[in-house]
Parts: sequence; C-alpha cells; structure tokens
Amino acid sequence: MAKKVLRIPEVQSRTGLSRSSIYLFISRGEFPKPISLGRRAVGWLEPDIDEWLQGQIEASRQSKS
Repeated sequence: MAKKVLRIPEVQSRTGLSRSSIYLFISRGEFPKPISLGRRAVGWLEPDIDEWLQGQIEASRQSKS
C-alpha cells in the first residue's frame, strides 16, 4: 500500500495551522511527529494527518453538544 508523504506547506494547508503552531503541538505531543526524508527534510504520512484532523473534528463537535 503506497503512502503519500506530505511536506510542511501541504500540512499547513490541510490543517490551517502555521508552521510554528505545528511544531508547538508536536513538542506537546498533540500532533503527529514527522518522518525524516533526509538530512534537512521531513514530511508527514497522509494517514497520520487525516487521523489527527478527524480527531479534531470529533472533539470540536463533542464540545458543542
């Protein structure tokens, strides 16, 4: 099964978060950790970001009930 790797601009676009917010959430353990793609390159697996987004949607809807 092929997995798509998302770079930071795509992650920002999908989540609506800034780069600094993404790394802040990572440091707090509240966002998926990136995978290393090379010495100075990282990316996120698309399913990890999709799962995080689904969790945010569910949490948001529960808090409004």
